[in-house]
Amino acid sequence: MNEQLILYPLFLQMAISIILMFGWARIRFQKVFSVFGSILSVGLAIWLFTYIWNNGTQTIQAGNWEAPFGITFVADMLSTTLVLLTAISGLAVSIFSAGSVLKDRLRFGYFPIFHFLLLGLNGAFLTGDIFNLYVWFEIVIISSFVLITIGGEKAQLEGAVKYFTLNILASMIFLTAIAVLYGITGSLNMADLAGQIAQVENRGLVQITGLLFLIGFGIKAGVFPLYFWLPASYHTPPFAVSAIFGGLLTKVGVYALIRVFTLIFVDDPFLHDIIMIIAILTLISGGVGALVQNNMRKVFSYLIICHIGYMIAGIGMFTEVAIAGAIFYLIHDIIVKTNLFMLSGVVYRIKGTNSMRDLGGIYAKWPKISLLLFIPLFSLVGIPPLSGFWPKINLIKAGFAGGSYITVGAIIFASFITLVIIAKLWAEVFWKDGKKLPLRSNFGYFSKMTTAKRLQFIVPVAMLSIVSLYIGFGAEHIQLLSARIADELVNNEGYIDAVLNSKN
Repeated sequence: MNEQLILYPLFLQMAISIILMFGWARIRFQKVFSVFGSILSVGLAIWLFTYIWNNGTQTIQAGNWEAPFGITFVADMLSTTLVLLTAISGLAVSIFSAGSVLKDRLRFGYFPIFHFLLLGLNGAFLTGDIFNLYVWFEIVIISSFVLITIGGEKAQLEGAVKYFTLNILASMIFLTAIAVLYGITGSLNMADLAGQIAQVENRGLVQITGLLFLIGFGIKAGVFPLYFWLPASYHTPPFAVSAIFGGLLTKVGVYALIRVFTLIFVDDPFLHDIIMIIAILTLISGGVGALVQNNMRKVFSYLIICHIGYMIAGIGMFTEVAIAGAIFYLIHDIIVKTNLFMLSGVVYRIKGTNSMRDLGGIYAKWPKISLLLFIPLFSLVGIPPLSGFWPKINLIKAGFAGGSYITVGAIIFASFITLVIIAKLWAEVFWKDGKKLPLRSNFGYFSKMTTAKRLQFIVPVAMLSIVSLYIGFGAEHIQLLSARIADELVNNEGYIDAVLNSKN
């Protein structure tokens, strides 16, 4: 019974999606039930997290087929932490969606598809089988493609084509890598692959396979030079969709890179050098790209790319301290990036635009809301003691310890340029005198909304801001969690033993 707890997050999201389908035409029911289901999801994720924290890595073998022959689901501290973060972000975006997504879009099945997306994310985090990781990735891609095209606007369709094309290419490369990996090892179970890959004599073929995984997952994570689909698509869908995309979709790629390169392709200096070079170029190119943007959502899209570089750098350095820093940054980044895209939605509702040239005056009219929005913006920068500061200490410490001075320089550069970008955004959007703009459609009517309607915009932003403050001011707890996850990843014998020696 306890092992079956691993599957409950999947069953819950699937049940929510199916029930919402039966209420397809009942918009109010869909809003209420989505939020209710998301609250249940948070509770279940906390239960699972607590169980794994107290009892260690747990597995379940589908159909009672012993590993490595059956389909394995694994809950370790990394996967359960990401399931919990997915549930928290999902709840915030569910509330935000109820207030911000137009009814015409909700009638096209927005909420059922949204929960199918969360199902795919949870499945990707909990699977212990490399082929089933591909299957869950496809569920994520299909669901996200529907969400990005809901409404059928020209910009959405254009962004969706770029998004879908590059992600299908990534899936093809991923599937090819799986085929080669199976051909040289005869296994798809990730724990089993950890042992099998070490016995392959043709190390050149192993490195090529690792590069294929790096390219496939790198496209999904948005690393240099494979990120161009991301800023071309993330600013086009509804703000709620951008929020869940910005917070979680690229992090699935990062999770896959962490899992594969700490479990299967380890102790390979060539691959880790390539990862390090990619991390440095990602940090620099993402930061420079964000610096020249004018649209808030495009700025945040490029900052997603820039900050992915921190996590990739941790993988490349491959020490416990570096990986702990990468995990800490992953936790911080999921919450902050989700919140930033909701923040841009609030600004759009207030002013009717996301163009920083046309914005301004928000602090003068909405000081309390502006101070609330200050939290995610400057948490992103990492001003002490906010959440973005602490993981960089680990990464810089690991860089100096390993002699990776160029990486340390790139981290400092990315931090400085993020500060410049956010300071500029704060000045342009909140402090300068605002222009009087024509109201667009039903956007820009924030002052005329009822209090209940406004709360659907403000509550989710406040909720994630509180989580960000906890990550920053309670950094010792997140550091303890990150260190435990890093220890499990670097010393992966516990994961392998839990999978291969588990008994149903």
